[in-house]
Amino acid sequence: MIPLSNATLHQLPVQVTTPRYNRQKTTAGIAHLGVGNFHRAHQAMYINKVLEREGQQGWAIVGVGLRNSAREDKRAAIMAEQDNLYTLTTFAPDSSHETSVIGSIIEYVHAAKDRAAAIKRLTDPDIKIVTLTITEGGYYLDAQGNFTLDHPDIKADLARDVPETAFGLVCEALRQRRESGTGPFTVLSCDNLRHNGKVARTAFCTYATARDPILGAWIKENVSFPSSMVDRITPSVGEADITRLDALTGVADQMPIFAEDFTQWVIEDNFCAGRPELETVGVQFTDDVGPYEQVKLRMLNASHSMLALPGVLMGYDTVPHAIADTLLLGHLERFLTEDASPFITPPKGLSLAQYAQQVLHRFRNPAVGDQLLRIASDSGSKLPVFLTDTVNGVLGSGRDHWRLAFGTACFLEYLRGTTDKGTPYTITEPAINAEQLALACAEDLAAGLQMTVFAGWNLKDYPNFATDVVKLRQSIRAQGTHKTLAQHAG
Repeated sequence: MIPLSNATLHQLPVQVTTPRYNRQKTTAGIAHLGVGNFHRAHQAMYINKVLEREGQQGWAIVGVGLRNSAREDKRAAIMAEQDNLYTLTTFAPDSSHETSVIGSIIEYVHAAKDRAAAIKRLTDPDIKIVTLTITEGGYYLDAQGNFTLDHPDIKADLARDVPETAFGLVCEALRQRRESGTGPFTVLSCDNLRHNGKVARTAFCTYATARDPILGAWIKENVSFPSSMVDRITPSVGEADITRLDALTGVADQMPIFAEDFTQWVIEDNFCAGRPELETVGVQFTDDVGPYEQVKLRMLNASHSMLALPGVLMGYDTVPHAIADTLLLGHLERFLTEDASPFITPPKGLSLAQYAQQVLHRFRNPAVGDQLLRIASDSGSKLPVFLTDTVNGVLGSGRDHWRLAFGTACFLEYLRGTTDKGTPYTITEPAINAEQLALACAEDLAAGLQMTVFAGWNLKDYPNFATDVVKLRQSIRAQGTHKTLAQHAG
């Protein structure tokens, strides 16, 4: 196999597509914070296509790694060794595949090792856009959607001369740009949040105002925060996947990624410092992302959670394995058609029935076996985003709420960290502290509904829902998740 670098691009197997532009003649116009697998399979892929177009060579990406961890150290080292190149292999449901070398990330900054250097990089006048994938839980929001200035991470950051959080880095860079006359850049959230542009605006402006009211006012006046909707199923990659992907491609890539062949990106067209011609490579621009966002978050993302939580308890490991269970498939079909769809106003021309079938078709893709534990992780941040509007609609209209009660019961049981057969697994819930976790694991099976996860569900007004959640938890413990679902489905 051929090691991956600029020097070997011309030696790669003919079935591997390489960048159709001269990377040495590109410059960075975008900085991306949080360079995970999704960014590399989605935004970086789109920019890779844009760079092939005439006059677009100024829109390459500077990746900024935020975390101070061994994993981030390893990623930074591999990026340097491979000249920031990596392979992306996309799989269709019939297992046909295509592999491309993505070259749009031309520089990588490990911010945890030198925050001041990362800030300086963001002050470069060529940087016109800063994009973010810092996860749903990375915006420090309380139950009302406000940015929590009293969070220990934020309090500590505001006290530092050189900030460390994404909010600190961006706001300090904007302060320096304002003082030097360089001007603002656009901040574009690519996270799964309702109205993510407004959320980002609130978070960054609140942080900036706390640090310097004049800076906060300047950001509000000059920086644009467009909303966006992003979609592509991108599993995590383990050592076995690296071996498999490298054998498939014939490329010795230390950090290959794979994804489904479906991809979508919808963006509000509001950029204060210019933007690349993304509309020429399949990105949709609109004045209102909201309808697209509703459909994706409340159907695809919510279905992922409604499948992953019971699936983990049942002992399934991947989405295709779980969706092959006809009971779980029927559960999702009814959730999509009877619970979620009635309370969604889709974009013009989009059929919710067809979208629901497309979601289930994507979940069946055997080549993209996304891990249920990965999907279930950080449910404490995800469920308020993915399910709140549907819960409010179903409960407020008096419709049958059993599927939502079942999903809630499965979430609370998932937090105990063992399958129905007693096999332990590791939960990853950064938004749930020890006090909140204790509520989920209390002997009183209704106590978990006091968690802040459910703050927007108004459950005090719906005692029957709480009663059903308790009954379902009792049933799951007594006879397992599968039998519980079988008895209540229909």
